[in-house]
Amino acid sequence: MRKMIYALTAAALVFAAAPAHADAKAKDGKVGLSVYGKGLRVDEVGAHVEGHSTGVRARLITYTPKGYRSEITGWRDATPVSAAMTRLSTVGWTFKGGRKFAQGTRLCVEFNVMQGEPCAVIHR
Repeated sequence: MRKMIYALTAAALVFAAAPAHADAKAKDGKVGLSVYGKGLRVDEVGAHVEGHSTGVRARLITYTPKGYRSEITGWRDATPVSAAMTRLSTVGWTFKGGRKFAQGTRLCVEFNVMQGEPCAVIHR
């Protein structure tokens, strides 16, 4: 009986779902991405590109685990920000109530003026 209890306890610990987090940071060259959320739900996304330029815009795209690409936001203008010697163009999105994604979805940002597409994987 004791062995069965130990086995069931061990199985419960192994198969228990750990809290899922959508929080992630990614960087690809001069482009960065920050994702904030809980579980498979994303609440906020922020992105930046190093340097100031005119006409900088960004959009969010996803790649499903099966490889399908979709644009989840339209183009949004970036705001130039300076802090000491650092110059960035930043953009952010907030999803009221959060936006749910499937397990393993890659959330990426794409800028119109810079190569690089950092992606954060949404997973449990």
